[in-house]
Amino acid sequence: MNVFLAQQADRIELPAIDYAAILPMLIILGAACIGVLFEAFLPKHQRWPGQVVLTLLAIAAAGVALGAYVGGSPAEGTTTLSGTLSIDRPALFLWGTLLALALGAVLLIADRSIEPGGAFVAQAGIAPGTVQDRAQVGSTGMQTEVFPLALFALGGMMAFCSANDLLTMFIALEVLSLPLYLMCGLARRRRLLSQEAAVKYFLLGAFASAFFLYGLALLYGYAGSVKLADIANATAGTDRSDTLLFAGLGLLMVGLLFKGSVGPFHTWTPDVYQGAPTPVTAFMAACTKVAAFGGMLRVLTVAFESTSWEWRGVLWGVAIVSMLIGAVLGLTQTDVKRMIAYSSIAHAGFLLIGTMALTEDGLSGTLFYLLAYGFTTLAAFGVISLVRDSTGEATHLSAWAGLAKRSPLLAAVFTFLLLALAGIPLTSGFVGKFVVFSAALSDGMAPLVVIALVFSAVAAFFYLRVVVLMYFSEPAADGPTVSVPGAFTTAAITLGVAVTLLLGVLPAFALDWAGAGGFAIS
Repeated sequence: MNVFLAQQADRIELPAIDYAAILPMLIILGAACIGVLFEAFLPKHQRWPGQVVLTLLAIAAAGVALGAYVGGSPAEGTTTLSGTLSIDRPALFLWGTLLALALGAVLLIADRSIEPGGAFVAQAGIAPGTVQDRAQVGSTGMQTEVFPLALFALGGMMAFCSANDLLTMFIALEVLSLPLYLMCGLARRRRLLSQEAAVKYFLLGAFASAFFLYGLALLYGYAGSVKLADIANATAGTDRSDTLLFAGLGLLMVGLLFKGSVGPFHTWTPDVYQGAPTPVTAFMAACTKVAAFGGMLRVLTVAFESTSWEWRGVLWGVAIVSMLIGAVLGLTQTDVKRMIAYSSIAHAGFLLIGTMALTEDGLSGTLFYLLAYGFTTLAAFGVISLVRDSTGEATHLSAWAGLAKRSPLLAAVFTFLLLALAGIPLTSGFVGKFVVFSAALSDGMAPLVVIALVFSAVAAFFYLRVVVLMYFSEPAADGPTVSVPGAFTTAAITLGVAVTLLLGVLPAFALDWAGAGGFAIS
């Protein structure tokens, strides 16, 4: 028996693992597991400081490991874990973007100075409508499981945008999605709205995952493999029916477009953005979009570039519908968080234009846009969390009337962020749109760029409407107050505003890094 096992062991080829390449992801997932142990073994009063320190150290350590690897990484990239992960220059850029955005989001999550006990409920089982007094809040604190959940989601996002085959991508999709479903339902205020958002996100996310998995199965039937490179080889020359190919691609794209909040697969976005705790909304709005479009770029570029003439027309229509829904329905919103949600749907349409370009400029422009949009959105939700009344955050637009008279600094910061979302010069939003639209023009998509410019002008109206409301309206006598931000929230907003300004004035460094290389195909 031992001889037989030894013979079999000799025949098994152990997978080559480049631990240096995947160390940032291993640090994040390892810290998430340690965070679970903290919840099991630490006393309740030690969990919050322990989880905050662990999470911030993990993100910092992962960033250091990433920076150390980038300096000596091969320009053509590398594949590891039996070819399931591709660690190339786009993946490294996306990892760096995710870690930086996650740092800001975790700072928002950790802040307990704005809301006594934090933005998260002390016990997940507390029924909607239950009112806790300050003594109870102080004794029970917040649901600190949110920290390992955020790390698991972050690890899934890192795996998702570096996955080299569809099965690994599906597993990473579930790893990043399941923690987000839970985090959406943990709001301390407006529990019923928060739980409704979590259920909607879970149900619609399950459908989207099923579409993705069914598309994966059809593509496996077509190519005989789930590896992106093998699918590309099959599309280049095969006698099989294209029905399986394009049906599989269509179903696969439904799952990806859902995660990216691209219309018409956006229906979860406004309700979830409004109902989830605002720090979680910031985390989802910034990081999930980076992961979704990172995965989309890899799939379309590596596996389906040779068939772009067949599917590009469909994605043209999807991009136009997304921009139309985001720009037009955004005009009708009376809630600030829902307005930003429809803004994200419009921006998803702009990002899809760069994704379709399939050129070096299209890749670098889309990566830069993801970086710029993420920091602007993160800071915007940080600002939204500061405007409060007796029921919590005052997100109705009427509550923002005359805000500049109550807090000139906050109004100025939010105005700057809204102008960045509108794409005004000297902000990162302008540079992001410029590079994406330039790449699309170079690739023969001039009509789509013209349509995008029209919808950009329409979307600018609802940003400017908020600015006018803050500066040229009188504040109500019983209007909301502006909370003094704690150190964590101040740091997160400052980070977002600084990066938004820096990328608008000096974008060369980020553009050079985004264009440092293409996807590894193997």
